[in-house]
Amino acid sequence: MGKRGPKPGFNAKRRISQLWSPRLAYAIGLLATDGCLASKSTLIDLTSTDREQLENFNRCVDVDFRITAKKSSTTKKALRIQFRSVLFYNFLLSVGLTPSKSKTLGPIKVPDKYFFHFLRGVFDGDGCTHSYWDPRWKSSFMFYLIFASASSTFLNWLRKSIELRTGAHGHVTGPVKKNACMQLKYAKRESLQILRKMYAGPSPVYLSRKRLKIQQMLAIVGEQL
Repeated sequence: MGKRGPKPGFNAKRRISQLWSPRLAYAIGLLATDGCLASKSTLIDLTSTDREQLENFNRCVDVDFRITAKKSSTTKKALRIQFRSVLFYNFLLSVGLTPSKSKTLGPIKVPDKYFFHFLRGVFDGDGCTHSYWDPRWKSSFMFYLIFASASSTFLNWLRKSIELRTGAHGHVTGPVKKNACMQLKYAKRESLQILRKMYAGPSPVYLSRKRLKIQQMLAIVGEQL
């Protein structure tokens, strides 16, 4: 157990920097996926079943917010960070985050040089990789990079932003079940191209279990990040 920070809902004594950096971009990627802005106050919430995810957020904003249990009807034990900050709340609005954002989220105004740090935060929030041996062809190992969202506007902006920076096209698929998320998918060659950019640079912040899964997946085809 790490040291406890301030109680949820307090007005942050330490101002969260609004100067763009790799860590701030990653934190905003987490908030764009796992975060929530209250509609009637300046409360900011980040919820995850991974404690490391919330600890990473604290590292990125350089404030030791308290991590607490969240009551949930699901079987998984969710954790959360909650805090109030008028300045940071307004900053998040200015870059494109919205209250009750699940279906209203659109483009995020992230500087080009920090885009892939933001994308890594989005991936750690609502992304995954999927791999399997294709039975139709001998020794054919397939893998995909996937980003999920309930907002088609956000996913289409993300697809165009990735294409602009990598040439990777990807494709958006609709939900297969009612109220399910849409998915932006990249197959083998394109996914490897994006993943290498997402994890480039010295000591990036990331969710360990997702990076480990990627490394194990790529090792099967003799590739690495």
